[in-house]
Amino acid sequence: MPITNSPTTNAATMNGYVAKDFNPVSGLKALGGLFGYGLAMSALYATTGVGVPCPFRSLTGWNCPLCGGTRMGRSLLELDLVSAFRYNPLALVALVLLGVLGVLWTVEVLGGPKVRPPAALGARLKRVHPTRWSLIGLAVAVVYTLARNLV
Repeated sequence: MPITNSPTTNAATMNGYVAKDFNPVSGLKALGGLFGYGLAMSALYATTGVGVPCPFRSLTGWNCPLCGGTRMGRSLLELDLVSAFRYNPLALVALVLLGVLGVLWTVEVLGGPKVRPPAALGARLKRVHPTRWSLIGLAVAVVYTLARNLV
């Protein structure tokens, strides 16, 4: 795709960055590792009461964006969604979204339809550099940390 001087041209396009096509098998491997680790930590905590202490909380006394995740996992194992939401609402919403993506990717791998954003949006998202995604994630984490500790 040629680079034009249209208003929609962004810095990522001018630098020539375009993400590779998505591979649902790779996505499922990463998602499986994340869910497996979370399930193992939650099961350990639910059965023994042993959890991994948060270094951020130990140093500052504040909850980090992931604090409450192990307790949330234990609550999910006990099917207590209200408590799970209280422990870490952002992580619970992210977990649900990742679960939905996992189902969609599994359907695709098994020969079902691909579910992707509309072509124009997908093309724009592919041009966003990973550094920008990291900065967006960091900004969300900072705002969430401040909100859950100061409000």
